Amino acid sequence: MSVVTLGIGEYGVVKNPGDVIKTHALGSCVAIIILDPTTRSIGMVHVALPESKVHPARAEKLPGYFADTAVPVLLQMMKGMGAAGNLKKLVVKLTGGANVMDKNNTFNIGKRNALAIKKALWQQRMGAVAEEVGGTISRTVTVAVDDGKVVVTSPGREPLNI
Repeated sequence: MSVVTLGIGEYGVVKNPGDVIKTHALGSCVAIIILDPTTRSIGMVHVALPESKVHPARAEKLPGYFADTAVPVLLQMMKGMGAAGNLKKLVVKLTGGANVMDKNNTFNIGKRNALAIKKALWQQRMGAVAEEVGGTISRTVTVAVDDGKVVVTSPGREPLNI
């Protein structure tokens, strides 16, 4: 059993019984979670910003940092775990995208992240089947291979399965 904890811009895939993948402190950041029911593999990426054009050098070193580069790299990792073939069989879920530090809605990074991710997914002819995005709260998301449940926790709230 291993626990893979992702930081900002990091991505990973797990598929062994007992494995868990998680990420903390999703404020304006968004976690993309991809589950493959056939291989029982789970991929996740912690996206910080919508577009890689603002920092191409960082996108090359850390493609998970940006929505437009995170989706392709995560799908490639899922293919490497055996998710070849019809990508429509993959289950996509999103969480995060809050407005925690921009009370005047000047930058709307959380909303822009969620929209950029959806656009990148649409380009792959994919979409999220569930999401828990927006608001003003920070989130932690945990997914276990054994049951595939996506559990979102936040301070002062009951855990939520999406």
